[in-house]
Amino acid sequence: MNPILNILYIGNNPEYFQAFTDSKKYSITTIENAIKALKYLNSSKAPDAIICEYNLSGNTGFYLFDKIKEYSEFKSLPFVLLSKVFRNDVYKQAFNAKIDDYYVMSSTFPNDIIARVEFLCQNKKTLDYSKSKVRSDEVFKMPLTKRLFDILVASSVLLVASPFLLLIILAIRLESKGKVYYISKRVGRKTFDFYKLRSMRTGSDELLKKLAQEKNQYNNESKSTDNALETTCPKCSALSEGNFCSDIVFQDGNQICEYWYSVQKAQANKNTATFIKIVDDPRVTKVGKFIRNTSIDELPQLINVLKGDMSIVGNRPLPVYEAELLTADTKSKRFLAPAGITGLWQVELRGKGGQMSEDERMRLDNVYANHFKGNNFSFWYDIKIILRTIPALLQKSTV
Repeated sequence: MNPILNILYIGNNPEYFQAFTDSKKYSITTIENAIKALKYLNSSKAPDAIICEYNLSGNTGFYLFDKIKEYSEFKSLPFVLLSKVFRNDVYKQAFNAKIDDYYVMSSTFPNDIIARVEFLCQNKKTLDYSKSKVRSDEVFKMPLTKRLFDILVASSVLLVASPFLLLIILAIRLESKGKVYYISKRVGRKTFDFYKLRSMRTGSDELLKKLAQEKNQYNNESKSTDNALETTCPKCSALSEGNFCSDIVFQDGNQICEYWYSVQKAQANKNTATFIKIVDDPRVTKVGKFIRNTSIDELPQLINVLKGDMSIVGNRPLPVYEAELLTADTKSKRFLAPAGITGLWQVELRGKGGQMSEDERMRLDNVYANHFKGNNFSFWYDIKIILRTIPALLQKSTV
């Protein structure tokens, strides 16, 4: 016979779990408020799980959750939050607080909640972060030879190129108004301020969304551009009216279950290219086209190299909106390598005249990331990429 599952329920609706109260498989202890619950936990044997209502007398379920987590013996205790009606703010707060699950009583059967508690009790493991050690292969350390090479090259090129840079800066200023440099947030192994010479007219960011739809090199024309969410869930349709297969969320004024929202959102993301690269970008100035074709606009990134934000060779740092889309393991692997001024995909892209698929670019980023697993780093591998970069600097199209 399976052991009894001891559940502590904090709330004012004990009848909701009435069917399980007399069960030989479960033992449900009901307490009205958080203060009494804390006294119970301090004086009795710890339960296997806690189910707590959001609205409690004098405080909320979040108060109890925070108090419980102050005790090390309760850190791995499954905690499920209940609400009588769906509230988006409560849902977000529960997610951010890392509460194990959140249910709406009006749209969820109690047996679903109990089943979830059973699953959490069987699978949730205790993890003592204070005693855990970071695996050595998870810590990235810039190889000393690579860092010394970066400093030597960056400082030497900046010193030699400074007179020429002054002329380019003057040309940028004469052609169009605005700052001669451009700073944006980029993501490599960390988020940092990314420096470039301005090659576009001021106000160009406002045109990016429209151009991304019309001229993005990575867009697949066969993919649908309609990302509107369908609100009819096939699972909910099989249930009686007023019942839902999962929690309710609200999207653009429409009511949709969380399961179907996730399915539709995942499909919408598949229809959106991760990277944005505009073909023959109309925002680029005449001077901008020249410094892009010759990669002179990249020279201020040597300052990023001296600061340690980037390396001479690495994976290109991404704008934040692109990096946020790379959540899958196969895509986020690229961030295991340092951000770089040049790298594999830049060399291959320019060698192909600017034509490269998104999948191919991701593959090349991952190839270079493998270069930093274990002790695989080779200084001469970086040198080969640099030597391949030099003849590819002059090109016909802006990529």
